Amino acid sequence: MVSRENEAKLLNALNDNGIKHYLHLSDIVKALDEHDDEVSKWRAKRAGKMAAFENYPRYSEILEYMEMLAEKYPDIVTLVNAGPSFEGRDVKYLKISSSNFTDNSKPIYFMDATMHAREWVTTPVALYAMHRLVEDLRTEDRDLLEQMDWIILPVVNPDGYEYSHTEHRLWRRSRSFRPEVSTTCYGADINRNFNISFNTIGVSSNPCSDVYPGPAAFSEIEAVYVRDIVYEHLQRMQVYLNIHSYGNMILFGYDDMTFPPNVVAIHFVASVMGAAIDTMKIRTAPHYVVGNGAFILYAVSGSAQDYVQFAGVPFSYTLELPEFNGYDFRVPPEYIDQINAETWRGIAASARASLFFYRQRQSSTP
Repeated sequence: MVSRENEAKLLNALNDNGIKHYLHLSDIVKALDEHDDEVSKWRAKRAGKMAAFENYPRYSEILEYMEMLAEKYPDIVTLVNAGPSFEGRDVKYLKISSSNFTDNSKPIYFMDATMHAREWVTTPVALYAMHRLVEDLRTEDRDLLEQMDWIILPVVNPDGYEYSHTEHRLWRRSRSFRPEVSTTCYGADINRNFNISFNTIGVSSNPCSDVYPGPAAFSEIEAVYVRDIVYEHLQRMQVYLNIHSYGNMILFGYDDMTFPPNVVAIHFVASVMGAAIDTMKIRTAPHYVVGNGAFILYAVSGSAQDYVQFAGVPFSYTLELPEFNGYDFRVPPEYIDQINAETWRGIAASARASLFFYRQRQSSTP
């Protein structure tokens, strides 16, 4: 983004250096205002008739929905409070299990969303997964609950998420404040804050940058909670899905252009997921692309996906939800139902594909 007074200077510099360019949005403020109007009209039109996963809910609404599921379905749902965010919001997640997490023979599928605050469309996807496993468990999906346990953390970054609703729609980072680092810039990129090749590739030392990794690995308490969930259940955790927006991509490690030993199996499960989503995609949306994140997108360090893979979870992915007609992070709310449904189909397919490898591993263990 560039201010109007600097527009000519930027374009001249690009042209002088032979750098190809195009204009994505001519007026950012206008585009964001129009998106706000769309969301407001959507809510007004369907007032009182929407579930949390059919909307862009505020954090209090998300917690209310999770609390309702835990109260109404205590036999299969447990609400867990990982702890407070930097600003004191409870970071809560659901454990969904037909055996209350007591059956050690069952693998675990852990998904989280909204690590980057502005990626609003990721939140309903996580909430919809809860809905399909609990409120709307269909006959064809019963195996997913009977044969797997689930951990779903719908908002990793509640402080940034709320800030993106009230102050800065395109806010990405956490909201931690460290005056010894900067008295004007807040937060760090949580998805660069994990302790794997920390602060080496695809980051910035500028604390105002959207890819500032923080002053140290796990400086952001929200990243610590993800780490702790993984290690608490590491022996059984089979899949980790870090949901982002946007780009129609399923990415895996490592983000330094190296590969895990089981990369063929990782690629297979990701391909199954992408193919399942593509069976439901809208005509104008691109097909999903599957591959190593460094080659498909860009090299980074300190990502959650890489850390969880290295920690020992067999299948660790970054899912980039669809891009529609140039809307980037401003996905119109009328697309939410479509994205929820197609992504759930992919999640279900990846769970079943990963179960094959889990059983194979279990049968070969003495």
